[in-house]
Amino acid sequence: MFHKPPFWGGWWDLKQKSIMRTGNVLLRKLAGLAIGAIAGILFAPEKGSITRKQIMDKGDDYVGKLKSKFDEFRDSLTEKFESTKKDAENIAEKGKAKYDDAKKDVAADINHATS
Repeated sequence: MFHKPPFWGGWWDLKQKSIMRTGNVLLRKLAGLAIGAIAGILFAPEKGSITRKQIMDKGDDYVGKLKSKFDEFRDSLTEKFESTKKDAENIAEKGKAKYDDAKKDVAADINHATS
């Protein structure tokens, strides 16, 4: 499991909450689709063969919608991952730049002290 560094502060928590909200929305949509399908079966006025065909057609529609929503969720998650990765790289670059500056300062101080 990835443990957040202490210097990331609330930023990491906001990223995690955003991902969790997206997952909750997807779960609610799936539940709504299931409830709608069950209600459609229970209140179908047609005879059995027609109802089964309608259910199959609706099922295909729901599968298409679900795939679309999943693709959107995956794309959103990928974007958030890439954004987080870029932010982490920026933090690492800033840390390296500060380290390099401090290293130069120490070297300059040593050269100055030995001169």
